[in-house]
Amino acid sequence: MIPSATIESIQVPPEPARSRGVWVTAWRRLKNDRVGVVSLVIVAAFALLVLLSFLGIVASDWQKEVAVPDAPPTFLGPQAAQTGTDPLASVVAKDAKPVDLTDIDPLAPKYEEWKARAAKIQIAETPRADTLPFGADRLGRDVLDKAIKGGEVSIFVGLFAALLATVIGTILGALSGYIGGKVGDFLEWVYNVFTSIPDILLIFAFAAVLGRGITTVILILGLVGWTGMYRLVRAEYIKHHNREYVRAAEAIGTSHLSRMFVHILPNVSHVVLVRMSLYVVGVIKAEVILSFLGLGVPVDQVSWGTMLSEAQAELVLGHWWQLVAATICMATFVTAFSLFTDALRDALDPKLR
Repeated sequence: MIPSATIESIQVPPEPARSRGVWVTAWRRLKNDRVGVVSLVIVAAFALLVLLSFLGIVASDWQKEVAVPDAPPTFLGPQAAQTGTDPLASVVAKDAKPVDLTDIDPLAPKYEEWKARAAKIQIAETPRADTLPFGADRLGRDVLDKAIKGGEVSIFVGLFAALLATVIGTILGALSGYIGGKVGDFLEWVYNVFTSIPDILLIFAFAAVLGRGITTVILILGLVGWTGMYRLVRAEYIKHHNREYVRAAEAIGTSHLSRMFVHILPNVSHVVLVRMSLYVVGVIKAEVILSFLGLGVPVDQVSWGTMLSEAQAELVLGHWWQLVAATICMATFVTAFSLFTDALRDALDPKLR
């Protein structure tokens, strides 16, 4: 029998500390990056605005004409009344009398009846504001509401087009890098065909065939932008194909699909995520260009690109506020997202751990 003192003197070795996961370590490093945190807050604020706009809480009445046409921002004050003489005033004589066309006009008997009906119809005109915080467009619509609604469309297109390109590039890159052989050669041929044609020509060709629309823009940008993701994922799968953990999974009888998407994909997911976040910025810029050229969203929708297209004509008349609003919103989001992407890439870089 072991004495109780001996039992008490026996020390149980402490449990080995568990190593932090990739994402936990990345989050801890991201929190220490001030630029990354600030950019994340800005991106989250835009995401919240997009969600509120999608739910109809904000910018739901962006199509309403709430101000006079081309109403300036509030800090500029209302537009000065245009003075001048009517150019037709000198042509029409002051003592001119209307000409009686009753004898030759077949609709003359109906005029009095129509005039009486029109008098019974009361049209209530909604009073329009002379100024708005960020001004109004040529139809009197609030530029701030248009910028929020346009951000919803542009960011929505950017995220889903980048997601589509990521899915296509990841699947094709995984097949090419893991299987290789004739499958890899065929996918490399498809990749070379797409990359041999300039992206802008492919975008115009798909736009001419598929027409306009938000779904069309997502399909166009997703089908054009998968090549970069394919090349990156293919290289990662070739590198990981013969790693010890993949051979161990093969030894226990796992299928090829399980090894591709259950074992290898999680180990390259951080690379895919960084590439996808970079592509979001490029897709938003491409959507703006397409909408500016009239090949993007339909006319009953608004995006940052359509705002820039409308502002082109307004700028000639000296109405610059729609151009400034769209430019500031797009530049702020794109810059913040780019800085967040850089911080995320640094946080996930294994060489910096």
